[in-house]
Amino acid sequence: MRQMSFAPRLRLSSEEREEIAAPLTFVDLFCGCGGLSLGFMQAGFQPVFGVDMDDAATDTYVRNIGCPVWCGRIEDFVVELETGRLELPRVGVVIGGPPCQGFSPLGKMSAGKQRTQKHERMNELWRHFVRVVELLGPQVLVTENVPEFLRSDEFGRYRTSVERLGYIVQAAVLRAEEYGVPQKRRRAFTIGSRSVPPAMPLPTDEHVTVRDAISHLSAEPDGHNWHVGRNPTEKSLERYRCIPPGGNRFDLMRERPDITPKCWLRKKTGTTDVFGRLEWDGLACTIRTEFFKPEKGRYLHPEEHRP
Repeated sequence: MRQMSFAPRLRLSSEEREEIAAPLTFVDLFCGCGGLSLGFMQAGFQPVFGVDMDDAATDTYVRNIGCPVWCGRIEDFVVELETGRLELPRVGVVIGGPPCQGFSPLGKMSAGKQRTQKHERMNELWRHFVRVVELLGPQVLVTENVPEFLRSDEFGRYRTSVERLGYIVQAAVLRAEEYGVPQKRRRAFTIGSRSVPPAMPLPTDEHVTVRDAISHLSAEPDGHNWHVGRNPTEKSLERYRCIPPGGNRFDLMRERPDITPKCWLRKKTGTTDVFGRLEWDGLACTIRTEFFKPEKGRYLHPEEHRP
């Protein structure tokens, strides 16, 4: 599988680069299983430490990224740094993706009162990111989130906090498909630099399709490279067969209303990618939670009757 990088391109002089560190080093907060770290490593940066509270994600991070990880709440990690019980070497960059659920439209749609209150607390976790930046004093910081973050009150407070620490801030929404990724995905990136105005990476000329990304895989899942399948019911298979390349739930509603879920029959508009089928020469939609379920998005194979 082709590997891509979203690491920022910063216009730094040779003296400024030496001041950061050699090789360039970084700490990844809210690191998950290491996607953002992988991009920075591909761009020549060296990981020093990761922080996340998900056990499975941090296990994956250690195995693939190969540096120590704090598995626990970032609040506790900050206390360890403040008290000196945990010492980290000087790093050139602090990166991270603070939780996005409270800013994401999809997260808001599915949130009840209790979950909304949880999201509100999560929305403020960027404050701990800024505190780590203050404690470690990197030359550069980078955060990633959903586009809605840039329009939120929290972003205004985040930007002000970072600028007070002496960083020049640049923020923009980048489209993954403009950087060689076979998926429509928009993400908000914020770069802060102590010395020179940071520049967002320019789009590349590489355009990758679904065919480029997965056509080399066997038609039937063979277990290699995490190519695993599911066991759909016969009714599900009947539904899959109704969906042409580029089609969606509306094709099912038109062709076979008798096997269409009643909730879809009642909903005449919206959710145009639900139960959708990919096209070989097109792009995948944004991959979301439970992407292995066709009823969650455009996740049917271009030809095979399976997710």
